[in-house]
Amino acid sequence: VSTQSTWDIKISKMLSRSIQRFVMTSSKGFTRAFSTLKVPLPAYQVHKFEQNILPDHAETNKEELFKYFREMTLQRRVEITCDEVYKNKEVRGFCHLMDGQEGVTVGIEAGITPQDHIITAYRCHGFAIGRGISPESLMAEMMGKTTGKSKGKGGSMHLTNQSTRFYGGNGIVGAQVPLGTGVAFGIQYEGKKEVSLTLYGDGAANQGQVYEAANMAKLWSLPAIYICENNLYAMGTSCARSCANPQYYTRLDPIPGIKIDGQNMFAVRETMKFARKWCLDGNGPICVEMVTYRYHGHSMSDAGLCYRDRDEIAKVRKERDPIQKIRHLILENKLGTEDELKSIEKEIRSIVDEATLKARAAPFPSPETDLMTDIMGTPDGKEYVRNVEYDKSWFPKQYLSLIHISEPTRPRLISYAVFC
Repeated sequence: VSTQSTWDIKISKMLSRSIQRFVMTSSKGFTRAFSTLKVPLPAYQVHKFEQNILPDHAETNKEELFKYFREMTLQRRVEITCDEVYKNKEVRGFCHLMDGQEGVTVGIEAGITPQDHIITAYRCHGFAIGRGISPESLMAEMMGKTTGKSKGKGGSMHLTNQSTRFYGGNGIVGAQVPLGTGVAFGIQYEGKKEVSLTLYGDGAANQGQVYEAANMAKLWSLPAIYICENNLYAMGTSCARSCANPQYYTRLDPIPGIKIDGQNMFAVRETMKFARKWCLDGNGPICVEMVTYRYHGHSMSDAGLCYRDRDEIAKVRKERDPIQKIRHLILENKLGTEDELKSIEKEIRSIVDEATLKARAAPFPSPETDLMTDIMGTPDGKEYVRNVEYDKSWFPKQYLSLIHISEPTRPRLISYAVFC
């Protein structure tokens, strides 16, 4: 008994000393206690809100910080690799990269739940990865391979993962806003405790359908979070030159709005927590403008330097990069070392390189077996592509014997189907 008591006293003293060493306040104002950091948030701008109801700080810890660093680094590496394979002519069609905006994608996911729904525009790679699409599946889809998420038929702009409630990836500017509003209506109709997040860019903010959809959401008090990703230049024109009112968080009036720093992952996360609760409490829709920045041009055909210069891009990389913000928190608070972070970057690079090699090796879709698949939403065994005249419609191969279409006619009908 005496030995056990002595050991307990020793353990107690060791724990006490450890706690005293661990609990500290740094000169930068971050409080760390039991590995928890209290991170002050940048100022908000609000529309039809009381400023004091919004959070003024976020709490995090070592595990979260390393998790966010890893997720952001993965998204950044995927985008850098997409740039490389596109320039190597391994990818056809359009490609819009989101490197620089990782604070938005990772911050949003950190502030909502897997049960919530996301729909966005064509700069969608980060959200796709966050919603469970693997780097290999994404790269294969970019290259048009059968192992891609949409079997090589959708490409960069139409990534989707219905099983994780991610609906794309939409190629028409602003068209996802009515769809996301419809998702919010479905949530309300079924009485679920979920929210619909609809993202659109500053360029799409001038689309009429955005306001038609938002008007209905307000009338019906839908659980809809409208997020304007303001990366300042739309397709290549600054907000100041294209918008009479560039304060996008006010433009869905009378829906209340918040403007935040989208490069600060914690500002995004805490705002999403607030917005989600706002909707679930029955207050109706809310608008959030996230000021962010893309390092690449609008698309791969845009060098991104005719409406901004290299100095501006370098300044953002140095002062506002979302990954560097997380790196700074880890290092300044001695939660990790530079070598640990470099090891993670090396590991991520290896993962993406391996995924790219596998995507390259995957087969392309077969015109004979894959062209006419995945057309109907609910296959019933009678799929066909309707021609003007029914008897000239094109049926899948297994049903060709049921109708009288001569062999010479088939190639013409296949061409017609592809054109449609």
